Amino acid sequence: MGHFGTGQAIRRTEDQRFITGNGRYTDDIVLPGAAILYFYRSPYPHGTITELDVEAARKVPGVAAVFTAGDLERGGIRDLTGAALPASAKDGARPALQQPPLARGRVRYVGEPVVAIIADTLMAARDAADLIEFDVNDLPAAVTIRDAQSEDATAVHDDVPDNRFGTLEHGEASATEHAFENAAHTVDIEVINNRVAPTALEPRGCVIDFDPSNEDITVYQGCQGAHVLRDRILKSVDIDPSKLRVISPDVGGGFGLKIFLQCETVVAVFASMSLRRPVRWIAERGESFLSDLHGRDHVSRAQLALDADGRFLALRVSISANIGAYCSQAGPYIPWFGASMSTGCYDIPAAHVAVETILTNTVPVDAYRGAGRPEAAYLIERLVDKAARQTGIDRVELRRRNFIKPDRFPYRTPTGRLYDSGEYARLMDEALELAEFAGFAERRTASAANGRLRGIGFGSYVEVCSAMGGENTHIAFAPDGRVSVMVGTQSTGQGHETSYAQMAAAGLGVDIARIDIIQGDSRRIPTGEGTMGSRSMVIGGSSLHGTVAAVIEQGRNMAAVLLDAASNDIEFDNGQFHIAGTDRSIGMDDVAQASLDDARRPPGVKAGLASSERFQPEDGTFPNGCHVCEVEVDPDTGTTQVLRYTIVDDVGVVINPLILEGQIVGGAAQGLGQALGEHAAYESESGQLLAATFMDYPMPRADWVPEIDFHYREVPSPRNPLGVKGAGEAGTVGAAPAVINAIIDALAERGITHIDMPATPQRIWRILRENPA
Repeated sequence: MGHFGTGQAIRRTEDQRFITGNGRYTDDIVLPGAAILYFYRSPYPHGTITELDVEAARKVPGVAAVFTAGDLERGGIRDLTGAALPASAKDGARPALQQPPLARGRVRYVGEPVVAIIADTLMAARDAADLIEFDVNDLPAAVTIRDAQSEDATAVHDDVPDNRFGTLEHGEASATEHAFENAAHTVDIEVINNRVAPTALEPRGCVIDFDPSNEDITVYQGCQGAHVLRDRILKSVDIDPSKLRVISPDVGGGFGLKIFLQCETVVAVFASMSLRRPVRWIAERGESFLSDLHGRDHVSRAQLALDADGRFLALRVSISANIGAYCSQAGPYIPWFGASMSTGCYDIPAAHVAVETILTNTVPVDAYRGAGRPEAAYLIERLVDKAARQTGIDRVELRRRNFIKPDRFPYRTPTGRLYDSGEYARLMDEALELAEFAGFAERRTASAANGRLRGIGFGSYVEVCSAMGGENTHIAFAPDGRVSVMVGTQSTGQGHETSYAQMAAAGLGVDIARIDIIQGDSRRIPTGEGTMGSRSMVIGGSSLHGTVAAVIEQGRNMAAVLLDAASNDIEFDNGQFHIAGTDRSIGMDDVAQASLDDARRPPGVKAGLASSERFQPEDGTFPNGCHVCEVEVDPDTGTTQVLRYTIVDDVGVVINPLILEGQIVGGAAQGLGQALGEHAAYESESGQLLAATFMDYPMPRADWVPEIDFHYREVPSPRNPLGVKGAGEAGTVGAAPAVINAIIDALAERGITHIDMPATPQRIWRILRENPA
């Protein structure tokens, strides 16, 4: 095993319980006497509420309560805390447009919760919902950025009359303008980054347990951070913090969605407190489409300035980002955060990026796997490919000519990011060689003979990870010889139980089977900032590294007593403490047991081997890589088949290659899904969501994703003791530009140089009909 447990492909220890049906998810938690929570949701996209009569619903047998916004207000429930714009925004500070847990006075999107029904059975709750009298004075709905920015658009919120919530910027406009004035070439592009629904395998849900004897409240909810969820609930509900406990059981996928607090949990907590009984809510899949926070949904325009030799001089970007009807907890920040990566892997001296956040009559938008960085990578890689076509410079050479060189790190971008390390050209060259790029022309000719259009595309990406907060990890040896490792991050399928355990086992020299990874309990674990932004191994793993070192130091002092030697003479290796230069030694297990024995432990020495150390990075890490995609398009049907897919990534030092590959391949599949089919589209006239089932929202199928040829190169990050950079989002960041660039390359012989995501068969077929051979 490598340094501190890195580099070994250990199979995931948690998988056995998952594949045998022994996982414990939110829906598996059934409490005696629990009531069912059901939501009546607005069928209207926009309107002032003129009628809301729930009296008949309250009289349905089996119904325990029916709540409206007025009931929650009288109960002291506050609106969800959303993100505001800071004073540094171009338009000045603006308070968050916070969402009431139940619609108050006005509905602003289809699916907004209006009434909460609590009943003994789901059937009784549905019967009650059928009796609710609800009507609105319709207002025009704006569901797309274009709709919301039209001159006759109706304001989603009266205090934002133009639906422009605010603008945030990166870079220097004057330096960028000067560079454009002196450019030999300028290239511009407009792209749409389509709206997607984060369809986790496990829908959202919660189970609330109120204990009348002591008024303790336990929230069971699969989430991305028990402490984060706890703190957000406390902002909306008046609870003594010592009385609120959040437990996250197994989580079937998070993707950013489950780091946030949404309306349903607040209502469920209120209902449980009011009725003094357990309450459970589990979303149906159609309900998830209507109510889960969506992702992406940008319209971006970019211009690139080049000199006569094809060197990049400046980048100018304007992004319109749909944030939905309310400000979610990070909604307005996500596009701005991602836009700081607009210059990608390239040495671009000047840049100015403006991000305008737009309100629409849609479910709020927030972080989805990659959270702004896939949008940035997609924009710059599409733009660089277009620059290559326009200038006549080979697309590989143009990239190589403008990549940031390894000796330039740490590298400060004009948008303010400080990259840590990277070998961008090397990774691209290796990816192209593995993809047999040199032999592509022959393969294209063979496809043409069969009436197919073949294309190859690639995208180099860099993203920012682990730029948020710190973590404490707690280790303790138990009397039975087991070792508990308490972490404040939360696995949502990434394999944390294996990765953390192999690191602790290697560091302490104990059997991995004796390591217990404890997560997802805000009362049992003192602190935690959750899993997001690929921070778990960078921050949580580095904290674990420090905690292991602290435990070993404790053990060294105890071993010195047991071996009757000076602690400075005690060395530790492979689970053994030994006196330097002798064969006298004692194992970690014996030391741990001795430290628990009052008779053997020196006076004043704390019982047991246990420690907790915090790690908080000074800056983020910057994973990077290159994706190469080869496709074949059937011009008669518009169908795209991905034939080959190659990835070479630099995610720093690799902890577990098997888990890494699973993360990268899964992320790439999500990127393929967005590129080829996924689209949470609203219909402009009616304001209705057109993709509320899997019949309408095409998740990536097995035949969409070929066997991905994945490789990695370790370029350590200097910003943490492990040298890791993070990998949870990398696959998604690099995928979409590679796929779409490949499709455009295939369509180029028909004179087609642009297509927006999703590149569905219908869209490709229509473009081909408009551009016949």
